[in-house]
Amino acid sequence: MSRRDAERDSFEEYVAARRAALLRTAYLLTGHREDAEDLVQVALVKVVPRWGRIADDPEPYVRKVLVNESISRWRRRRWREVHTDTLPEPAVEGPGADRVALQQALARLAPRQRAVIVLRYYDDLTESQAARLLGVSVGTVKSQARDALRRLRELVPDLAHELEEVRR
Repeated sequence: MSRRDAERDSFEEYVAARRAALLRTAYLLTGHREDAEDLVQVALVKVVPRWGRIADDPEPYVRKVLVNESISRWRRRRWREVHTDTLPEPAVEGPGADRVALQQALARLAPRQRAVIVLRYYDDLTESQAARLLGVSVGTVKSQARDALRRLRELVPDLAHELEEVRR
């Protein structure tokens, strides 16, 4: 088997094993299933040329590409969005309402804050891992997380207690 074939097999195994986790992270970064699928696809396309160098531990690099691409996409789309004082979606009641409210609040965070929250509390990375992945200092991760959690508490006051549990 050639080196190229081995790399292709290694890449395909990685994608098969980690696709669901990558989609979850991408969904939390984008807030939309279709955008998440596109984001994962673009990230994987960008990773392929470097696979030979990162194959031993691809996860940090792939996550970094996901986050950076998500932020870049947000910047490109930002000028096309129309902001209003009212949300078009009706309020959700019953089971799952907290989850929907939290997802909507997460979507209203700045991209870097959203990335920090997703990496720290959904993907369970340490502050230093998140900092390395985002290319920022640990202090920046801490302050972004603090500010994002404060903003989430403002946006979803009913979940303030649960958000305090997340910080602990």
